[in-house]
Amino acid sequence: MENQTNLEEFQARIDAGEKIEPKEWMPEQYRSQLIRMMSQHAHSEIVGMLPEGNWIQRAPSLKRKLVLLAKVQDEAGHGLYLYSATETLGISRDELVQQYLYGKAKYSSIFNYPTMTYADVCVIGWLVDGAAIVNQTMLARSSYGPYSRANVRICKEESFHKKQGYEMIAKMMNGTEAQQKMAQEAVDRWWWPTLMMFGPHDTDSPNSEALMKWQVKLKSNDELRQHFVDRMVMEAEAIGIELPDPDLTFNEETGHWDFGDIPWDEFWNVVKGNGVMNRERMKARRNAYEGGEWVRDAAKAYARKKKLTQEKAS
Repeated sequence: MENQTNLEEFQARIDAGEKIEPKEWMPEQYRSQLIRMMSQHAHSEIVGMLPEGNWIQRAPSLKRKLVLLAKVQDEAGHGLYLYSATETLGISRDELVQQYLYGKAKYSSIFNYPTMTYADVCVIGWLVDGAAIVNQTMLARSSYGPYSRANVRICKEESFHKKQGYEMIAKMMNGTEAQQKMAQEAVDRWWWPTLMMFGPHDTDSPNSEALMKWQVKLKSNDELRQHFVDRMVMEAEAIGIELPDPDLTFNEETGHWDFGDIPWDEFWNVVKGNGVMNRERMKARRNAYEGGEWVRDAAKAYARKKKLTQEKAS
C-alpha cells in the first residue's frame, strides 16, 4: 500500500544513494516511469539495427563488413538486456513488444532518418552512439539496479561503436575530395537530429522532474546536450569536420559552447510518426515479428517436450 510514510522512506533510500531492486517496494509511478523509459530504450536498440544493417553487404571492405556486423549484433544484445531488465518490473516481454509494434510505445526519433551513403553509417557510430554514451553513462548510475547494471555493459560496447565511427570519419577526411565531401554532408544531415536525441528542453520535458527526484536520471536533457556539444566541437576540429551551426561560439563566461536553435518542429513531427522512415521502420519490425512466429512456436514446443522428459525421468 502506498502512503506518506513509505513514500518518505523510499525517497530517503534514493537520497542515500541506495539501489532499488526488483522485489523491493517502490511507488507505482516510479515503476510505471521506469517501464516507459526502459522499454523505449530497448525498442530503440532493436530499431537501431535497421539503418546500419542495411549497409552490412555494402560496406567497402571485409574488415568494415565484420565491424558493422559486430556492431549490429551488439545492438540486438542491448535490446535483450533491456527487455530482461524491464521484465523485472512485472511486465512481460510479449506485452512490451505488443505495445511497441501495435500500440503507442515510442523509440528514439533518430532512427527514423535514412542512411543515404556509407558515410551516414560512420556518422551514426561517431555522433549517434557518442550521444548515447553521454546519456547512458549517467543511466549506469541510476537508482534502479537492473537498469543501472544493464547500462554498465551497454556503455562498454557503445564506446567501441563510437570509436570505430570516429575512426572511419577521420579516414574519410584524410581521403579524396569526394570522400571528404561525403563525410561532411553526412555530418550536416545528422548533427541536428543527434542533438534532438537528448529530448526536449528541460522546461518542455514533463517526466524529467520526477525522474531526477528519484535519481533515475542524474542530469537533465539540456545538461547532457551541452556536455555532448562541448565534446563534439573538439573532436570535429581535430579531424577537420565543420559542424553545421553558424551560431556555434565558445562562451568565455560559462566555459561552454553556445549553439543555435534546434528545429523542434521537425523533432515533434518525427515523434508523431511523420518522419521520412517511420512507416518503413515499423513495417520492417512487424514483418520480422510476424514472420518469426513459427520460431517462437517451435521454441515453446521444445521447452514443453524438455520439461515433460525431465518430469518423466524424476
